[in-house]
Amino acid sequence: MKKAIKLFLAITFSAGLLVSCKKDENKVYFEGGTPPLLTASSTTPMVLKRDDKDKFAITFSWTNPNYHFNTGVSSQSVTYILQVDTTGANFGSSKLQEQSISSDLSITMTVRDVNLFLTKMELAAGMNHNMEFRIKSTLGNGSVPLYSNVLKIVINNYLDFAVEPPGTLANNYLDGSLWIVGDAVASGWNNPLPAPYDVTQRFSRVTPTDVLHYTANINFNATGGYKLIQTQGVWSTQYHALDGTAKLSGKFEKKDSDPQFPSPGAGLYKVEINFQTGEYKLTKL
Repeated sequence: MKKAIKLFLAITFSAGLLVSCKKDENKVYFEGGTPPLLTASSTTPMVLKRDDKDKFAITFSWTNPNYHFNTGVSSQSVTYILQVDTTGANFGSSKLQEQSISSDLSITMTVRDVNLFLTKMELAAGMNHNMEFRIKSTLGNGSVPLYSNVLKIVINNYLDFAVEPPGTLANNYLDGSLWIVGDAVASGWNNPLPAPYDVTQRFSRVTPTDVLHYTANINFNATGGYKLIQTQGVWSTQYHALDGTAKLSGKFEKKDSDPQFPSPGAGLYKVEINFQTGEYKLTKL
């Protein structure tokens, strides 16, 4: 009887091991990949000029990371991101720039494309900047990031903007003006703005010659929305938010479109409009 019990237990244990092994065989394990190898058409110093903004600047190319699983090479789509930062920041600065490139293995950029990275980082124009570039690859769901080697390029940039400021290029935008209008503020949607709102809802430049940074202290209603206009009585050259729920900070564009900027809530706020980066910020006073 004891021998029979022992035999039964042995058979049961062996069967359990077989089931466990079969379950393990069905699991998919990540076995590794090869960091992309990044190259560029040139890494010599670049002097960028506004007159050349639509001309070819550089092509970045990289190798496929070949993500491997125990089932073979991944069939999932791979996404690539070009990361740009200043030398020494180790791609960890708050000004880090990224550009998604879908599944391609190269990207060709114009002079303005490259310059825009430095513009959004608010790096001084007309100076040499030590910049670093690398590729970050991930699977389609954003997992398993792999990073390429780093390319270093010295770039001398020109003054530019992410969003065109008020005014005209012919006058270097020094003829620009900016107002806020909407039911989130006292004027309502009246355009042109009646007195006194044509004065109390007008922005000023941070400095007289700084055409890229505007600011104003604005009293907001508890609810409603608003837009920014640069010409009284005209909607076609307005600025609107890209995210209609972003109350205290976000990105905007120059376009006769929605969504509106949302009210931050009742009270007095300092409103900062940064055309260089295409971002706005509100601070309650």
